[in-house]
Amino acid sequence: MSALAGPLCPPVAMNGAEGPSSGLRHYYEQKIDGLQRVINEKSQDKRRLEAQRNELNAKVRELRDELQVLLEPGSYVGEVVKVMGRNKVLVKVNPEGKYVVDVAKNIDLSQCTVNTRVALLNDSYRLHKILPTKIDPLVSLMKVEKVPESTYEMGVLLYGPPGTGKTLLARAVAHHTDCTFIRVSGGELVQKYIGEGSRMVRELFVMAREHAPSIIFMDEIDSIGSQRTEGEHGDSEVQRTMMELLNQLDGFESTQNIKVIMCTNRIDILDDALLRPGRIDRKIEFPNPNVDARTEILKIHSRKMNLMRGIDMRKIAQEMNGSSGAEVKAVCTEAGMFALRERRMFVTQEDFEMAVAKVMKKDAEKNMSLRKLWK
Repeated sequence: MSALAGPLCPPVAMNGAEGPSSGLRHYYEQKIDGLQRVINEKSQDKRRLEAQRNELNAKVRELRDELQVLLEPGSYVGEVVKVMGRNKVLVKVNPEGKYVVDVAKNIDLSQCTVNTRVALLNDSYRLHKILPTKIDPLVSLMKVEKVPESTYEMGVLLYGPPGTGKTLLARAVAHHTDCTFIRVSGGELVQKYIGEGSRMVRELFVMAREHAPSIIFMDEIDSIGSQRTEGEHGDSEVQRTMMELLNQLDGFESTQNIKVIMCTNRIDILDDALLRPGRIDRKIEFPNPNVDARTEILKIHSRKMNLMRGIDMRKIAQEMNGSSGAEVKAVCTEAGMFALRERRMFVTQEDFEMAVAKVMKKDAEKNMSLRKLWK
């Protein structure tokens, strides 16, 4: 009998007096649970379909409104020349001419002043709308939307003779700060075509604002920041670039999260407008190192060299009076080269003394006017 019974037949338990009733109850409870799950699923489907229906109805209404706007007759745009009476206005429509037109009842005639832009129906030439004043988009961009509430120290100028570690300090800042570091040379901003240099400066600060907080490092700033003189037409593009830089340093755009570090070895030729407080608030001089500093620099650059015992670094530093940090490093390099030429595995005191003589001789023959400037 159990084999002939279909799946709709409830199971019948023959063991015990309460077997048939408990089996029927269990069977119908399972059926009820299954039907309840089906009802819940159908209810969820119904709610989802209702939400989709509402979205489609909203789109249909939007499309109907757009269609209604497209079906409306077009309008001519003109300017009010004169109010002729209670409901008459003289309107100039380019390039057709001037017309005396009627004014719609919903239009306030007191707003129809001279040069007011209005819309006229193309079939009846009736004034039915007052348009806002037309402003060139380039002019509208000049409006200041947000004025900075306070100002912060933005610019730092590092100046001093060549080879004293100005760019090296900027590298250290880039390594130890958790911000975007942007490096640019002043020569890269000097462009051939008119407006290209100022555009690059403007886009440079736009990129810095997008990736704020950020630091802009400008090396050799004297190439674009030199003093302005009359009669030099060849430097007009350089002056435009500098004017844009001045505007970005002290303009209406927010520069709270942007700092600028500039480097130069000719602070005497920089323009006063660039050096004034508010643009360059800190000016840090990098002089040539003294004897103690040269000794420490020698120890740093000779740390990985195989030196002979008894080398007096202070004596070597005393022989390099007026040398820069780069020249001290060059002495260590030349001393190593002297040892390599003699096929030695170590560097001696004599190698350092010959290196000092060679480097100082090169420096004495080269650029004496600049050395006198920084003494």
